Order: sequence, then structure tokens, then C-alpha cells
Amino acid sequence: MAGIISPSPTALYFTSNVGTRRLKAVSWPRKSVSGRRSLRIAAEVRFVNADEAKELIAVEGYSVVDVRDKTQFERAHIKACHHIPLFIQNEDNDLGTIIKRTVHNNFSGLFFGLPFTKLNPEFVKSIRNEFSQDSKLLVVCQEGLRSAAAANRLEEAGYENIACVTSGLQSVKPGTFESVGSTELQNAGKAGLITVQGKISAVLGTVLVCAYLFLTLFPDQAEKIFPPS
Repeated sequence: MAGIISPSPTALYFTSNVGTRRLKAVSWPRKSVSGRRSLRIAAEVRFVNADEAKELIAVEGYSVVDVRDKTQFERAHIKACHHIPLFIQNEDNDLGTIIKRTVHNNFSGLFFGLPFTKLNPEFVKSIRNEFSQDSKLLVVCQEGLRSAAAANRLEEAGYENIACVTSGLQSVKPGTFESVGSTELQNAGKAGLITVQGKISAVLGTVLVCAYLFLTLFPDQAEKIFPPS
């Protein structure tokens, strides 16, 4: 059952069967005839888990907006979602950017497969081109941080029906959403050398075990191959 809890002069918390929403009083810049600033009630972002998000899509008609970068989106994404990245590839060629990109590509890019990006200056405009302000939007990313930041920007732009998946797609169990891509949604953020670390460890472990068995079972042959110094 839905209800309003924890009232205060500036905020009301509204709970429903799907997630939690907070209503806040926003000071409106336009003044009334009496000279007092008027107020309006604006709904803040709803944070939901994967099952609640699925219900928002199926029951309440929310549209999914994926704000991840292109590489993660292509690895796996929810079918029929809208891809509008909060960050885009940074291809600027000023000296400072070139240095930062070089450092990034040799560390975060190499080990974690993260692209070198910058804030998308057309993000809100792109949203407005596809959705009216009364649209119901479920904003998703891989870990939950970018979606929260994107939702905050959309709230500031006047969108009031916004929800985010807490902890992002990395927390989604396989089969929760129908997805498209080469991997599962929760694994779309894994790339770079870190993804082969387990395989490398397994290979090295096998080599060491074989070497140990060879030294133990065939000591004479081992001494010929590896003579003592």
C-alpha cells in the first residue's frame, strides 16, 4: 500500500510498491502578486532494484535509457533500450588532453578496458529530442554512478518521472531482462587485461604443477635439463 511518510517543511517521502520517491518543495523564481516566491512540488529520482525496474517497464510503461559508453553498450544492453551516453569518446587534440589520454590508455585503458571519455555536452538535448518532460524514464549504467548523475541532470532539466537501478546493471541477475550482446549484462563492464587474469593464472598454475611433477617423478632427466650451477 502506498503512503506518505516523514513529512517536513521542505520534503515528503512517498513510498509505493515499487521503489521510494521523495517529493521536494522547489522555490520557483517567479514571484506572485503579493511579492512572495511561489513553490512547486517536484518528484525526485526513484531508486529501484532489478526486479522493481522490470516491473516499472512492464506495468508502468517506463522507457529504458542506457547512459553507458559505446563499448559497454555494445557488449550487452537491454533489448529495445535507448542509448544516450552521458560520456563520449574524448578525441580532443590539445596538449593537456593528449597527455591525459596517453596516461589513461596505459593504465585504466590497458588493465580495465575503459575508454578515455568526456562529459557529453549534448546529453540533455539528446534526451529532449526523444522524450517529452512527462515521459517515464528508467536510467541505467553499469555500476549505478553514471545513471544517478544523469538522472540528476534530467531532474534539473524538468523531468519528474525518473528511476535508476541501484548498483547498476552489474547487480542484475542473468535472465532478468532480455538483452542483446556478446555477454551478460552484469559482465559488460569487464574488459582489458583484468579479464584474462584468471586464464593467465590458470595457465601459470598448470605449468608450475607440471614442472613440479616432472622434477619429482623424473629427477635424473630434470638434472640433465636443469643442471645445478
